[in-house]
Amino acid sequence: MAFQSFEFLALFLGLLVLYWTLPHVVRNPLLLAASYVFYGYVHPWLLFLLAGYTLLSYVSTIGIQRYPESKRPILWISVVAALSTLAVFKYFGFFVDSFGDALESIGLGRLDGGLEIFLPIGISFYTFQTIGYIVDVYRGSTTARTNPVDVALFVSFFPQLVAGPIERASRMFPQIEARRSLTPNVALDGVMLILWGFFKKLVIADNVAFIVNRIFSLQEPDFFLIWVGVLAFGIQIYADFSGYTDIARGTAKLFGIELSQNFRAPYLSRSPVDFWRRWHVSLSSWFRDYVYIPMGGARRGYYANILVLMVTFGLTGLWHGASWNFVLWGLYHGVAVQGTRMASVSRYASLLSGTIGTIVSVGITLWIVMFGWLLFREQDLGQISSVLQLDPFAASLDQIKVAWFLLGQVVVYSLPLWAFYIYEANREKLGLLISKNGVEAASALVGAAMLLAILVMNPEGNADFIYFQF
Repeated sequence: MAFQSFEFLALFLGLLVLYWTLPHVVRNPLLLAASYVFYGYVHPWLLFLLAGYTLLSYVSTIGIQRYPESKRPILWISVVAALSTLAVFKYFGFFVDSFGDALESIGLGRLDGGLEIFLPIGISFYTFQTIGYIVDVYRGSTTARTNPVDVALFVSFFPQLVAGPIERASRMFPQIEARRSLTPNVALDGVMLILWGFFKKLVIADNVAFIVNRIFSLQEPDFFLIWVGVLAFGIQIYADFSGYTDIARGTAKLFGIELSQNFRAPYLSRSPVDFWRRWHVSLSSWFRDYVYIPMGGARRGYYANILVLMVTFGLTGLWHGASWNFVLWGLYHGVAVQGTRMASVSRYASLLSGTIGTIVSVGITLWIVMFGWLLFREQDLGQISSVLQLDPFAASLDQIKVAWFLLGQVVVYSLPLWAFYIYEANREKLGLLISKNGVEAASALVGAAMLLAILVMNPEGNADFIYFQF
């Protein structure tokens, strides 16, 4: 069930009324039932998969806590089971095709797997959330929960089920177990987040997607046009994914649950390291805590640390999809992060301090990130190679005019994102300058404007959120 569907609107509004009408004791079971309806609406068989992950979490965490002498084998069995399930659904075809390509390259014929496996939506997200919970119980940073409804709700809470953020048990369980309430201010924040999320998805991302799809579908795009497409995709994927997160966070707020902030103005990052502290924060922190640090992280020697870093980023790329371009994208960011580390100890590092230095470092980082989006968007490695060989001087004047026209459209659509960045950076100052009534009036005006734009400017045939495929 998609957020932008009428079915979701009916489910959400009906659930909201029942949730705050009925007593606390039935709220978690009600949320759990709604989560299962949400996830199994189109493909009911997916509920068996979700229930399997819940059972795995429940049994393994209790086993780890009750039988500490056997906690290591229980941990390994449960993690391998979770990852194996993910691998079968998401990567089986990829590995078969890659093995077939390798055989063909050495003249041993072509191996055709001939098997298409349906990818369950959101499986990467709830697999990692489940593993995080099991590992945290193993480490002793949280306790195993014995209430099966609470565990099931932790695994399947519908606002963040299919595209995150990936939550930690230590953050979610206290909220699931607490008596929740809703204040007018929190409700207003939730509604504004939902509107802002839908605005980013339907008005910005889906409109910019037309430009992106047209450019990337061209057989022989020129230099300027393809890079306008890359920039447009950078805007699209940010507005699309952060829009989903805002809708999820706003929806959860209305049920008294606070989800993690997954984006912190990533396109204002001063370095690739800073970018990964701001982009898809729940995933980058997950890989840091459950892959990078357990493999030794910064504790290893210089070259071993570089290897661990590259493995971590390679897996980060692979997590996004069963395709070599995603692995390449991850390794590219690993190289960028390592390059940042080396540059930070350079004698010239101080040149990037101060206002001018900040502007320069943000611009360089933005260029690095945008180049990475080319690797992310284009799955054909041969096409990527062709793009990198394009000659800017071969473009005709007409092609340059078209590129400038499309770039202007992308900039116009992205203006609300930059305006929001400015607002977030100056929110406290604005609060001091404007009265409480003025803030409420401004919020109402902005909310009405976003709702009008959503109704008028959303294109027909809205696409699914990009991260649904991961």
